[in-house]
Amino acid sequence: MSAYICRIADENGTVSVRSYPGATPEDCRRHFEADGLCVLSVRRDWRKISLASLGSEKKIKSRDFIMFNQEFTAMLRAGFPALRSLEAIAGRTKNPALKTVLSRVENDIRHGKALSEAFAPFEDRFSKIYTAALMAGEISGTLPETIGRYIVYAKTVDRTRRRIRSALTYPTLILGFSVGLLFILLNFVLPNFSGFYADFDAQLPLITSSLIDFSLFVRRNAFVWPILAVVLSVGYVRMKKNPRANLRLERLKLKAPFARPLIIESAVSLFSRTLSLLLGAGASLVEAVGLAAHAIPNKSLVARMEVVPAGIRNGESLSETLGQVDFFPPLALDLIRIGEASANLAGMLQELADVTEERIQQKLDTLVSLVEPVVIIFTGALVAGMLLSVYLPIFRIIQVAH
Repeated sequence: MSAYICRIADENGTVSVRSYPGATPEDCRRHFEADGLCVLSVRRDWRKISLASLGSEKKIKSRDFIMFNQEFTAMLRAGFPALRSLEAIAGRTKNPALKTVLSRVENDIRHGKALSEAFAPFEDRFSKIYTAALMAGEISGTLPETIGRYIVYAKTVDRTRRRIRSALTYPTLILGFSVGLLFILLNFVLPNFSGFYADFDAQLPLITSSLIDFSLFVRRNAFVWPILAVVLSVGYVRMKKNPRANLRLERLKLKAPFARPLIIESAVSLFSRTLSLLLGAGASLVEAVGLAAHAIPNKSLVARMEVVPAGIRNGESLSETLGQVDFFPPLALDLIRIGEASANLAGMLQELADVTEERIQQKLDTLVSLVEPVVIIFTGALVAGMLLSVYLPIFRIIQVAH
C-alpha cells in the first residue's frame, strides 16, 4: 500500500495538507471527495516507503488473512457490528500490509460502503473469490457462515500448496547440491590439476581434456554469467507481465509429460472447490462459474473455460458445457452430473475436489519416489565422472614413470 500527500480545500476555502494510504492517487481523490472536500493535488509520499512495505506491496500472506477472517467471523457471530470488529482487529494486526487494507476498508464502511464493496479494490491482494463470497453472504444474510466456508476453502487450498512445495523440496535441494558441487570442481579443482598435468606433458584422456577446456572457458567468461542470470530473470518477469507471452509459457507447461497431469488435476480441484464455495454462499451458477474459472492457476486452461458461462446462459447444464472443455476427466463430469440430478451440486463439487486432491497427493508421492533415486544416481554419476577425469591422467603418468 502506497502513501500519498494530498492538498485539499474545504467548503470555506481553507487549504490543508493530509497524508492518506491508498493503492492509487484516484483512491485518495475518491476518499476526500466523498467527505465533500476538493482535492487540489496528489503526490506520492516517498518518505513512508520502506523495504518491508515494498516486500509486502502486492500480496498478503495467506495464513495472516485466514487468521483475520477467523477473528472477524468469531466477532460477527458474537453479535459485534462489522465496523467495530474491523476496528478491533486492525488495532492489533502486526502485518503492515493487512493493517493498511483493514484501515482503508474500515474507513470505506464508515462512509456507507458495503463490506464486499470496501474489499473490492484489494482483490489483487487476496482473490476475487473472497469479495464474491462476501457479496453472496450479504445478499443471503448469512455473512458469518459464508466467511466460515471461505476459511475452510482457504485452509484447504493453502494446505494443498504446502504439500506440493514440501514434496518438491528434497529433490530440489539434492539437485542444487549437485550443481554447486559441479561449480566448485570446475572453478577450483580442475584448473589446478591442469597445470600439474601440463608439467608432465602427458596426453590427457578425452573426458579430462574436455572438462579442463570447459572449466577454463567458464573462468575466462566469469563476468558473463551474472549478467546472463540478470537478463534471464528480467526477461522471465517481463514475460509473466505480458499476457500473450505468459499464455505461451502456460501452454508450454501443459506439454511437460510429468507436470501436465498435476496441473490439470489441480485446476479441476481448485475450480470445483471454489464453485462449491460460491454456490453454497448463494451465488448464481453463471456468476459463480465465471469466478471459479479464474481460480485456476494456469491461464491457458482459464482461456478454455470462457465457453462455460455462455453455454449455461444458452440453457445447457454445467456437465454438458464442461464436457466441451477437453481437460475435465470423465469422473469429474459424472460426479457433476449426479450433483445436478440430485439438486446437490455444491456438495458433489466438494466431494469431487476432495477426491481429486487425494489423487494429486498420490501422484506427488509417486513422482517424488521416482525423482529421488534419479537425482541421487545423477549426483553419484557426476561425482564419479569428475573423479575419473582427475585421477585417470595420474594413473597414466605413474605407468609412464615406471
